[in-house]
Amino acid sequence: MQLSAAPYEERLTAPRTWWLISFLVGVSMALVLLPFGTLPMLGGLAGGTAVAAVAASSYGAVRIRVVGDALIAGEARIPVAALGEAEVLDAEEARAWRTHKADPRAFLLLRAYIPTALRVEVTDPQDPTPYLYLSTREPERLAQALRAARTQ
Repeated sequence: MQLSAAPYEERLTAPRTWWLISFLVGVSMALVLLPFGTLPMLGGLAGGTAVAAVAASSYGAVRIRVVGDALIAGEARIPVAALGEAEVLDAEEARAWRTHKADPRAFLLLRAYIPTALRVEVTDPQDPTPYLYLSTREPERLAQALRAARTQ
């Protein structure tokens, strides 16, 4: 039995290659500090890796959730009643909505390393936002969770 409190939750984590890049930033810092000795070099390795890893982790810490009667996407909290139809976007269509089809007034929760997305119309007449563009690895499941939250 699935709890109605959180029918959908996803964290848009950074890809694994970003962690390798974080380590390489640390190696770069170590090489910069190598002329100053072993201890500064090790400090540069640890410090550079840590700073880059924190940056990658914070960028990938954004969550998309459907909780009760609200969609929470990053910092935004939108009542499900203010949302219209959800359109599942494959990689090609998602790229089009990120580029030449994009509306500057739209809310974009964009992560370029996630190829698929969900586009949800905003039906609230008081809101100037025409739609939400949400990068997600599971667009069908998110659309289903929004439909289920709308019927409750």
